Amino acid sequence: MTEEQDSEIDTPVSEIMTSPVRTVPADTTIAEAAQILSSEGIGSLIIGEDIIDGIITEMDIVESVGNAMDPETTTVEELMSDPVVTIRPNESARVAGERMGHNGVKKLPVAEDGKAIGIITTTDLALYLPQLRIDMTPQPEPDIGKGEYE
Repeated sequence: MTEEQDSEIDTPVSEIMTSPVRTVPADTTIAEAAQILSSEGIGSLIIGEDIIDGIITEMDIVESVGNAMDPETTTVEELMSDPVVTIRPNESARVAGERMGHNGVKKLPVAEDGKAIGIITTTDLALYLPQLRIDMTPQPEPDIGKGEYE
């Protein structure tokens, strides 16, 4: 690993997190949560405005629909994951990636004194760290036949 790559994975998450993070109270309905996620183009909501009580993701909402839960009466508190795996703002991108991997989470709230001040996701890490970047091409490579993929 080059010195530049080392310094990038040692960058504090506070420099690459999304902030502010979107929070909602525990009595928010799944319908309201889905509307917020859709209108704001985000993938998760932190439950608890002063202290992190839980987190709910798009997948949690999809699962609730699959389980025939009423989105108008079911609250985020009923579906949220808790306790929430978090990271401090001064911890490194490397630690964030390791913590996500060890805990099987894709979204990691950045917390200070129990309050969410930001969030870092696997997508954030993939876009920030050059060794994880993927160059997408708009067309298949010329040597790959129609319908054939590696």
